[in-house]
Amino acid sequence: MSDKILVALDGSEGGKRALKAAVNHAKLTQSDLVLTYVIDWSPYSFHTPEELAERHQRRESEIQRANDTVLRAETSALADSGLSVESVVRHGKIAETLVELAAEHDVSQIYIGKLGESRMHSMIFGSVTAALVQTSSVPVTVVP
Repeated sequence: MSDKILVALDGSEGGKRALKAAVNHAKLTQSDLVLTYVIDWSPYSFHTPEELAERHQRRESEIQRANDTVLRAETSALADSGLSVESVVRHGKIAETLVELAAEHDVSQIYIGKLGESRMHSMIFGSVTAALVQTSSVPVTVVP
């Protein structure tokens, strides 16, 4: 049975560097890869039925865009690598969702870029990477 490595992607250069490092690790250890994209999403708000319908449609659109623009491209690029690769898109609080995905997929390690897509957001509200390192039950490799 091989190990699994979860890679957090967001379309940024930091995410691409994390993927490259994870691929190198996976090749050395014959590990499987789980590529994931988490769309920041809060379920805690009140909406009218019309707003809920619009929100659901927007959510489905975001999942499709994440699959099309990030995960499908990276999965296709790894098709000839000999690695087993699966991809997952989820909505939720990013660090919490990554921890949940790590448990669901029984991964032994998480790779994440030091700086993701929203540098200003992390400066104001706190870092997803820092929250992940503090809450993860498996080792987290932070790639600069």
